[in-house]
Amino acid sequence: MKLTVNENIKELEKNFKQACENETFVKLVKKLKLTKKDALKITSKLEDCVFELEHCQNCRGLANCQNAYNGHIKMPKNENNHVFFTYLPCKYLKERSIEEKLKTAKLEEQFQARMKDIDFSDKKRTKVIKWLDEFFQKFNFKENHKGLYLYGNFGCGKTFLISALLNELKSQKQISCEIVYFPELLRTLKNDWDLYEEKINLYEQVDILCIDDIGAEKVTDWGRDEVLGTILQTRMNQNKTTFFTSNLSLEELESHFKASGSVDDMLKSRRIMERIKQLAIPMELISENKRK
Repeated sequence: MKLTVNENIKELEKNFKQACENETFVKLVKKLKLTKKDALKITSKLEDCVFELEHCQNCRGLANCQNAYNGHIKMPKNENNHVFFTYLPCKYLKERSIEEKLKTAKLEEQFQARMKDIDFSDKKRTKVIKWLDEFFQKFNFKENHKGLYLYGNFGCGKTFLISALLNELKSQKQISCEIVYFPELLRTLKNDWDLYEEKINLYEQVDILCIDDIGAEKVTDWGRDEVLGTILQTRMNQNKTTFFTSNLSLEELESHFKASGSVDDMLKSRRIMERIKQLAIPMELISENKRK
């Protein structure tokens, strides 16, 4: 049955009155500086925005997004008394965008890094640079060469230094090398299980591997034991050179891996740490933040 004009207005007023029971809805109308007459016309659209705002208040990440468009929130804008609706990125999507830009910049830096480009002016880096130079000069397949567990403050050039060494080894000695950003590897495998065997095999068998930013990932039994543990065990058994970069010391990394703090987690964490210690020599690098 078709509603009359008066009936239609009454229905709109009823819906608006019900919507006004929601504090977020009231605040939104007030923020937009809408008259009741104008708000009546777009009540349902404003309610859509309110629902998405409330979803965002309890959201823990993009994987749990309940909005119409993942990582976006429907929001109204009032320009010259004309209300239109647009989709804005949420804080998690913004964080991912920043992270991806940093990752792209980091990958470019890794690809271009050479030992001739290393800055020798910072005396705090001298010990590390000397170690890397000696490693390059002495490296051959006949000996078991331990890698480096290089840890220190954010942005001090840990990844650049290791990348410079590995790029020289690839270029001058035809060594197969890979640098894997560990948090990204876990995300990639989680999103595409078909890649698991291919990726694990690559990182198990490559001549020299650098596991970059270990300790920055969210700890799960699967990531710690099935991914990291599997790679490290194979490389340890085959005496394959392995490097690590981290913002955490070995003691801090062990605490990081304990996750729940249960006895089982403590044992598994200790097992991972023993493999890392077998594969690499710890060395601290505290230097100026090169990214600032």
